[in-house]
Amino acid sequence: MKKLIVARDHHDDSHLPNHLHPVIKQIYASRQVNHADELNNSAATLHDFKLFKDIDKATALLQHALQAQSKVLIVGDFDADGATSTATLMQGLAMFGFAHLDYLVPDRFSLGYGLSPALAEQIVTMAPDLVITVDNGISCIAGIAIVKAAGIKVLVTDHHLQGEQLPNADAIVNPNRHDCQFPSKSIAGVGVAFYLLIALRSALRDVGHFEQQPPPNLADLLDIVALGTVADVVALDANNRTLVHQGLARIRSGKTRPGITALIEVANRNAARLSASDFGFSLAPRLNAAGRLDDMSLGIACLLATDINQARRIAGELDSLNHERREIEQGMQVEAQAVLDKLAFSDEQTPDAICLYQGDWHQGVIGILAGRLKEKYHRPTVIFAGGDNGEIKGSCRSIEGLHMRDLLERLNTLHPHLISKFGGHAMAAGLSINEQHFSEFKREFEQAVSAQLSDEHKRCIILTDGELADDCFSMEFANLLKQAGPWGQQFPEPVFEHTFELVQQRIVGEKHLKLVLKHRSGRLVDAIAFGVDVRAWPDTEARFVKLAYQLDINEFRGKFSLQLIARELQKVP
Repeated sequence: MKKLIVARDHHDDSHLPNHLHPVIKQIYASRQVNHADELNNSAATLHDFKLFKDIDKATALLQHALQAQSKVLIVGDFDADGATSTATLMQGLAMFGFAHLDYLVPDRFSLGYGLSPALAEQIVTMAPDLVITVDNGISCIAGIAIVKAAGIKVLVTDHHLQGEQLPNADAIVNPNRHDCQFPSKSIAGVGVAFYLLIALRSALRDVGHFEQQPPPNLADLLDIVALGTVADVVALDANNRTLVHQGLARIRSGKTRPGITALIEVANRNAARLSASDFGFSLAPRLNAAGRLDDMSLGIACLLATDINQARRIAGELDSLNHERREIEQGMQVEAQAVLDKLAFSDEQTPDAICLYQGDWHQGVIGILAGRLKEKYHRPTVIFAGGDNGEIKGSCRSIEGLHMRDLLERLNTLHPHLISKFGGHAMAAGLSINEQHFSEFKREFEQAVSAQLSDEHKRCIILTDGELADDCFSMEFANLLKQAGPWGQQFPEPVFEHTFELVQQRIVGEKHLKLVLKHRSGRLVDAIAFGVDVRAWPDTEARFVKLAYQLDINEFRGKFSLQLIARELQKVP
């Protein structure tokens, strides 16, 4: 799909500190940074835990469990946010002296998401005193009812959107409860788990628990919190940026756990120069691979490893799973593309929504495939894979302008027979339907999307921060940009645009285009475009190219050089 490169409007940046580089001031202003305080990433700026609804009930449950040395079971999820949330509570509660901790992650293929009735039956046989859900629970009405009926206390920590009914838990800590005043509605599940520990430390301090012993240093957990926050692709509002900034600072200074060190090594990243994008593109996929193809307990074991050699062994297994995941995904992409090619999409005739199903596709990879197709065609996408007992499981990805979970809820209200269960966020969701209802679901989904999406939303636009001044083509400015982050979802890394003279071009790897470009100043600069259409590039007739690009520093054998990362590459006639 043809992408339009459009510069952002200029914003008033007079309210931001004058010591900032003028380009960076404008970048912040265009991302709605309205006050200098939003750029202060110190831990002291984090929102107050007391703003969470039920936080007092939650800490009371934990205080009683600590005093009684109760059996505590943490019920996680099979993605990176679920894994980091589970690891955060496993290690964090142990710091307080909880001696009987265990965790359970449902098998995505046999049990599905969250504290389901089937998982609840399994939990009852384990007979814990207290169950704590992380990154799930807000929609687990039936499963929690079973656990409660067995006399087990339940504490829900989650960040997913609330449905019409809340579960019958003893406490529910979730910023997206309708009655919760916590300002950061986009905090990840791991962030909620971290806040629970902060609240517990405060409550125990108030009753004199730490008079004979020092309180735990919860900052030790921020490397895991940062990884999970970026991995879950939540909006990096000021509060989330602080969590990520603090975690990155610890990792860069060498204060990180063996599991994350091992993941950094196996991903060939430099810990001292790690960025938020390294979390998202290098570490998180390896962690997620365990939950997609095997058992997320492997990922949690990596995060909890106390020995570097053990951590390296587990990280190696995760890396192998990630390679396998890539191969499966590539095969599915080829098959999906063959279906789409038959439909003969063009820039002018791309449908308003994409909905595909193939029985032998892998349930663990359909979310990635949905994301790839959404990126390629800029349309809301649902991909289904075969399930059990006549059900098929779908993963949805959306674009700006269409709230995916709300759309599924609307469909469920209008057509109660269509969807067995669903949940998620604005940009991503999951659901199960009966296989015989696929055609009807596809029709109703496409109609619902068409009714809601405007032509403006369907335009695929790459927003840039305009042309970069000649004196900003420097390592010094590239380092300033890196330090100005962390960048991520809804706080995007700066992208600039320029038309360059094309000096050299060649394919490296299988489909990456390595370029040498001449800037108008006469300076030569290296660039790389990942995943290009090799049918179109290299183009020996192209003399000039328009780039939407990010300014990057390339590290090779200990040497650093300026490099452009092309986000869009267009031949200029």
